[in-house]
Amino acid sequence: METMVRPSNGFLSALSADDYELIRTHLRTVDLPHEAVLVETGEMLSRAYFPHRGVISLIVKLAKGEHVQVAMIGRDSLLGAFSALGDANALNTAVVLVPGTASTLDIDRLRAAADRSASLRTQLARHGLAVYAQIQQTAGCNAAHPVESRLSRCLLQTHDLSGDFRLLLTQEAMAQMIGARRNSVSLVANTLQQANFIHYSRGHIQINNLDGLRQTACECYATVKMQYDRLLGP
Repeated sequence: METMVRPSNGFLSALSADDYELIRTHLRTVDLPHEAVLVETGEMLSRAYFPHRGVISLIVKLAKGEHVQVAMIGRDSLLGAFSALGDANALNTAVVLVPGTASTLDIDRLRAAADRSASLRTQLARHGLAVYAQIQQTAGCNAAHPVESRLSRCLLQTHDLSGDFRLLLTQEAMAQMIGARRNSVSLVANTLQQANFIHYSRGHIQINNLDGLRQTACECYATVKMQYDRLLGP
């Protein structure tokens, strides 16, 4: 029998054959355009997204207009894990940070499949917990660590989640990622460029030296990776 090739997404790849078959025929492939808003805080999330390429940013919007990123979702996971297990109201705004493609599925169909399979429910819970762990670590990181370490961490995470060394990231996007002002991001990006860790020009970043970024990043990068490996497998 011919082997079914699954989309290149960690969540979908990790499903058992039976669990994948519960949702396979309902999956659709969509583009993730740059800066597209997938859901706003408080809205009902109607579809789950399983990125193949690209990165989705989870953002908290504050009363004074500031936007702060609290987590990123890429090719290793999905947007909508907890929504499929319970309340579909979005706790964060989800915006496409790095453009790409994704498989998508109606939340109601994913919830119905989870109701039929304990192992699928377990996978959804583990992926939801992994994102929650990232949110917790990001909050502590933004409160305690210097801008240079935070930016290095986020660039490494974005590379891991997208699989790309070339990233489309404006100063405003990077400021949201690390909870800092744009002028601080500009100074730190220039420092990383002078060290030849990155090349930055007009919103385009080329990562030149992953090891250099790892040495500059705080321990939060490794901590998040450890939590993801523990919950999802390496």
